[in-house]
Amino acid sequence: MTVTKDIIYVGVNDHDIDLFEGQYNVPLGMAYNSYVILDDKIAVMDTVDLDFVDEWLGNIKNTLGDRKPDYLVVQHMEPDHSASIDVFLKEYPETIVVASLQAFKMLGNFFRELDLKDKQLVVGNGAQLELGSHVLNFVAAPMVHWPEVMVTYDSKDKVLFSADGFGKFGANDVEDPEGWDCEARRYYFGIVGKYGAQVQALLKKAAGLDIAVIAPLHGPVLTEDIGYYIGKYDIWSSYRAEDKGVTIAYASVYGHTRKAAELLAEKLKAKGVEHVELTDLARDDEPEAIESAFRYDRLILASVTYNADIFPVMRNFIEDLCERNYQNRTVGFIENGSWAPLSAKLMRAKFEGLKNIAFLDTTVSILSSLSAENEAQMDKMVDELISK
Repeated sequence: MTVTKDIIYVGVNDHDIDLFEGQYNVPLGMAYNSYVILDDKIAVMDTVDLDFVDEWLGNIKNTLGDRKPDYLVVQHMEPDHSASIDVFLKEYPETIVVASLQAFKMLGNFFRELDLKDKQLVVGNGAQLELGSHVLNFVAAPMVHWPEVMVTYDSKDKVLFSADGFGKFGANDVEDPEGWDCEARRYYFGIVGKYGAQVQALLKKAAGLDIAVIAPLHGPVLTEDIGYYIGKYDIWSSYRAEDKGVTIAYASVYGHTRKAAELLAEKLKAKGVEHVELTDLARDDEPEAIESAFRYDRLILASVTYNADIFPVMRNFIEDLCERNYQNRTVGFIENGSWAPLSAKLMRAKFEGLKNIAFLDTTVSILSSLSAENEAQMDKMVDELISK
């Protein structure tokens, strides 16, 4: 695939993977992106997962013909992008590796026997590398989402090689019926979401660049309406709600808490709330629930009391939200307990250290099954959610 006249896509698609990073379901597969810049000197941008090294090297050879690469630019040392470095250097031993100082330290930890000798070029923020008419400008992006990360801007073709930024789940040869946003959002909040401040810092640096193309390490190359994608990242990384809506996440044992969550969803829809997302934390994909919680401005958590604590899947969900710096939202609670409901108090306590969390005044407290009193509480909760 041609990105520009001189920049060629040489990445691969993975249709065998079941869990990305050992935890994220990827039913549409995954793409590991790599690029070749053809000029007086040739630069290869990142490698791919080791399982696909032969296919990737074949793509490079088909692109270069008899030419040899001069540089291998390593933007990110996570193994899905770096695991093929040593195999690449055996194939092209004269290539100079270009990376940040932190990346070179990591490289030695991943490849204990690799000796680059004089074949390494350390670059820092603001450094440049001339290939001919193409000039690569390196921008440090620490903790987006590893400390060694840098992104690269080609000033000739106005291409930003964005490392893991602007990536999404899904192979590039599979059409995503939901478009870019959904799987890009799930990817962002699952993997990068903790580091909003660092992403904001990178966006401020990128604001001074004239970007025509974004070439990430996962997902499609972005060539149109670049401001739209940057705008999404600005919303996500500043922890602002993307849309007005209510996420209802529940953890139920015998179905009574589930019925309460379903009834609340029905009441909200009947009152005209357009976006109401209902998720069963024991059965549905948790990263999708996290995505929904960050997308909308209001969150209701419904949990049974279990061993005088929060039901485990709910506790894990809340802790994952907190780990990702959940903030700027309105949160309410439904609790259930046959003799001593405690979960609302315990759930609230986990949110109290977060920024700009507003709690609903109304809590629905169920004793085993819904009562008329609970329905009245729920109506008050609905009114409060709508007023928010």
